[in-house]
Amino acid sequence: MTEIEKLLWASMDSDERFRTSLRELIDQRLGMSIQEFSRRAGIPQSTLYKILSEGREPSLKTLRQIVNTIREIQGRKAGNFIGLIATRSVPNEIIERTMQLEDRTVNVREYPASSVEDTIIAAVKAERDGAVAVVCPPIVTHTVEKLLNVPITPIQPRESVTEALRIAARRTLRPPPGPGMSAT
Repeated sequence: MTEIEKLLWASMDSDERFRTSLRELIDQRLGMSIQEFSRRAGIPQSTLYKILSEGREPSLKTLRQIVNTIREIQGRKAGNFIGLIATRSVPNEIIERTMQLEDRTVNVREYPASSVEDTIIAAVKAERDGAVAVVCPPIVTHTVEKLLNVPITPIQPRESVTEALRIAARRTLRPPPGPGMSAT
């Protein structure tokens, strides 16, 4: 569950839980002062203090400002990256890189996975780390879409499949190995 979801669930539970969750989110998770958050959100400090200390309920407009500011701050902290879940020979190593896609530069963070379960766990980790989208194998796309709140795109490996077929075709054109010869 994301920080924003926790905050919204807290707001549905009770005013006190909302105040506690908001204060904890601003102070601890975002590492900001109330004044700094107020300025970033465009909410008067007095309004934010009343919400946090006097039990004043935020208007829908103020709640939207709070949520949008949290999203913006978390997006910047996360680096606005796309999580790529892929099989790699080096387990447990996250690789970060920047790619030029069409007319923009995109940050990509690759998460290793060697099984269906690893892939699902890596996708959840990518979202928790702040991924704005996740690219994963099609076999888990449907499951991952149910778990995450970011766009999910299945890997369409047409290029690599085509290359694998070329290699296989080349191997079939070789004469079969004789006795004592390897097939490589």
